[in-house]
Order: sequence, then C-alpha cells, then structure tokens
Amino acid sequence: MTKTTANRFETRLGGVTVTGRAHGLSAWFVLALRLMMGYAFLHAGWTKLFAAEPFGARGYLLKVAATNGNPLEGVFYWMGTTDWFVAVANLAVPWGELLIGLGLLVGALTRLAAFFGALMMLTFYFGNWDVAHGLVNGDLAYMLVFLTVAALGAGRILGLDALIERYEIDGEALIERYPALEYVLG
Repeated sequence: MTKTTANRFETRLGGVTVTGRAHGLSAWFVLALRLMMGYAFLHAGWTKLFAAEPFGARGYLLKVAATNGNPLEGVFYWMGTTDWFVAVANLAVPWGELLIGLGLLVGALTRLAAFFGALMMLTFYFGNWDVAHGLVNGDLAYMLVFLTVAALGAGRILGLDALIERYEIDGEALIERYPALEYVLG
C-alpha cells in the first residue's frame, strides 16, 4: 500500500518564505529523473570514450558559438584556441559525463554529480545558444533537472548515499561526523 501523506518543506530566501507539500509518489519521480539523467550521461560519456575516433572538443568550441550569435563567442573561441584548455576539455567532457552518469545511476555522491552535471549543461547552454524560441531550451531544462535531483536528495532514494550517510565511524554516523558531506551526498 502506498502511503500518501505529504512531506512538508519550507525555505526562506531574501525575505520570502516558500512552503510546499510533496506527495508520497514524488520520490518515484525524483528517482526516475536521477536514473534518466544518469543513463543519458553514462551513455554519452561511454560513446565518447569508446568511439572509433577519439573525442575532440576543439571543433565544437571553435565552431558552435561562432554560428549562432552567441554572446560568449569570444570566450568559446579562446577556449578552442588554447591548447591546454582543449586538452583538459578532451578529458573532462567524456570522463565527466561517464562519472556523473555512474554517480547518478548508483546514487553515490549524487549532489556532487548533479552539480557538475548542471555546470556542464550550463556550458552547453551557452555553447548551443539559440534564442529563436526564447531563452529556454533543452540544455537549460536538463540543467534544472540536475539541480532538482541535487536539491531533493535523490541519492537517498534507492541509492548508495543513504548507506554512505549511515556508515558509522566509532559509533557515529558519517554524515554527523562530517556534516559538510551533506553537500555532496544525498
């Protein structure tokens, strides 16, 4: 039987208090978001790492921003013409996608993985700049999904973060001993 009592949450920011209630089924939707993004990123990283030709970021950085009226065209041009940055991007993009995806799929270091996923999507948002239909596009939507996964502690829902947080050192739960871990677990 599904328990349908709502979970209450409240936050205050800039003098404004926002309250809400989440239905018990919300946990399944949060889990679905975490698994969907985990699979998408694991797959993206895997296909880049094990492609017939090695992944290269230079072409994307030099061409994509120059073709779409991007306000950060100069930044992307600098990134694409700076050899050390391209070398870092060539490693960070496929390995980042793979590790973000893996973290989300197993629910370990979920907030950290979601943060880096959101950061990556923000970069793609500006790289793929297209405001023909307004400021909202798929990259921005995915960024918000990552932030939702992080904010709602999705790693605690059938994920390893729930076990990691309860792990005890000298009789004290890991999360109580190191409260800063709350920012990367959950």
